[in-house]
Amino acid sequence: MKTHPLLRDGHQIKLLKGGLEFFPELIRAIDAARSHVQLETYIFDFHGDGALIASALERAGRRGLRVWVVVDGIGTPKLSQDWRIRFDLAGVEWRVYSPLGALGLLIPSRWRRLHRKLCVVDGQVAFCGGINILDDLHDPQYGPLTSPRLDFAVCATGTLVQQVQEATTQLWWRIQAVRHVRQKNFPEAFSSFKAAGLHLPWIHEVQNLAPPHWVARAGLLLRDNVLHRSQIEKAYLKAIGMARHDIVIANAYFLPGRKLRQALIHAAHRGVRVQLLLQGRYEYFMQYHAARPVYRQMLEAGVEIYEYEQSFLHAKVAVIDAHHERPWATVGSSNLDPFSLLLAREANVVVADGSFAKRLHEGLAHAIAAESLRILPETLLVRSRIQRTIDWLAFGLMRFALWLSGHRY
Repeated sequence: MKTHPLLRDGHQIKLLKGGLEFFPELIRAIDAARSHVQLETYIFDFHGDGALIASALERAGRRGLRVWVVVDGIGTPKLSQDWRIRFDLAGVEWRVYSPLGALGLLIPSRWRRLHRKLCVVDGQVAFCGGINILDDLHDPQYGPLTSPRLDFAVCATGTLVQQVQEATTQLWWRIQAVRHVRQKNFPEAFSSFKAAGLHLPWIHEVQNLAPPHWVARAGLLLRDNVLHRSQIEKAYLKAIGMARHDIVIANAYFLPGRKLRQALIHAAHRGVRVQLLLQGRYEYFMQYHAARPVYRQMLEAGVEIYEYEQSFLHAKVAVIDAHHERPWATVGSSNLDPFSLLLAREANVVVADGSFAKRLHEGLAHAIAAESLRILPETLLVRSRIQRTIDWLAFGLMRFALWLSGHRY
């Protein structure tokens, strides 16, 4: 398989499953930081493990480090007064991406959200994945969970760390510029816009420390509304098109467009085993019901569909040909649905490495075999007429929302 041009040799990539593995690794990196910490997340919730991450950021700020935190205006609409005071005293800088304002989501341009989960520490180590700063056993809407949600992230060293640092730095200065414009401080706004478009000198002053063994070819893929509108989708399409043995995709919200649907169907037709691990628990009306009309087309092509039942599925990962010559895997924040692929800022790490791909494949295979229910064609037949009507209504509303936003999918 010809690798993506953005993939480079010389990385150590560690797969982290759930908050149980991710949060301790993130806290260790923040506590060892000597210069700066830059973190972006959709949800920052201060229950349980979320408070532990907040405390680590507070400690870093009190040590005199530069600490930048960016959250999304829907995922994290406000910071509690207690934590606002603590962060201010520690010097932790907190910004909200695209606050909703008085009209909220009635303005289609505000459907463009910050959904990526990135962190870079000292320009030496980066984190990327689907895991919010949110305790695995707590859900803001549904309360305590009996089992942790299924999700993944990666901890990486190597050249992609600079990619993460540049992406987070650029967004920070764009947010700063918008703030200055609203304050009518146009000289500062100009300086911030200029900083957002340039490689800042301090980025290049920090050199990546070479780990003892280079093991993986990897890179960072972004999706935004300017330069990287379809980078993640194109990477998926290319990898699926090159698959020869098996494809496993785990997605919390799965509603692929025509090109991705056809790519998966063509792969199944040429003998590739295609397995989809999807959300089995009701979470959001639109995402849950709109995916069901796509099931029939996938099943008719021979695609295997499983719904995760152990807890909420929040993963956005895929692995292709893990046990064969040219493995490919991705871990990140991007679902295969229109909100991720057309509207949100997303970030995925792509890894072309056998050991990494095998570990991810093993984790997904266990979830499929032990914690999921297979959806068969006859399963769809027992859904009532009311349920099927709701499914198509949700699908239609999704298409209408896309039309309002000016996108085709």
